[in-house]
Amino acid sequence: MTADLPAVDPASASRFVAATGLEVGEVSGTRVTGSVQVGPEHHTPWGVVHGGLYCAVVESAASIGASVAVADSGQFAVGVNNTTDFIRSMTEGRLEVVAEPVQQGRTQQLWQVLITRAGDGKLVARGQVRLQNIRRPGARGAHTSGSAGSR
Repeated sequence: MTADLPAVDPASASRFVAATGLEVGEVSGTRVTGSVQVGPEHHTPWGVVHGGLYCAVVESAASIGASVAVADSGQFAVGVNNTTDFIRSMTEGRLEVVAEPVQQGRTQQLWQVLITRAGDGKLVARGQVRLQNIRRPGARGAHTSGSAGSR
């Protein structure tokens, strides 16, 4: 990773991201792994893990990998579309997360993320995130006026 990127610590990113409980393991521009320990704090009123948790974990893992992939060019990546399928319900336990790119282009990337049960490897959720590569503010050659999305 480059020194220009913030440390990959989802717990310090925001309260929202910290609430997912995502613990990042391996990080590169072609693979991100991690885990989440789910329990009652992640439940819907009906006692199963909320689908929004899976969406947030999918987006976080894909964003980390995609941002690392373009960091050396003075960019980071932001999600522009997230499609997450919920395959089976969970109430508690450890989940494993693996994110890998499907396509990495100059302006956009497409990442796939699989979330499986740690005990038996069964698929719990899968997601696909399209990300836009944008210049980091202040990066050499970065556009300095207006928002990143206005170019």
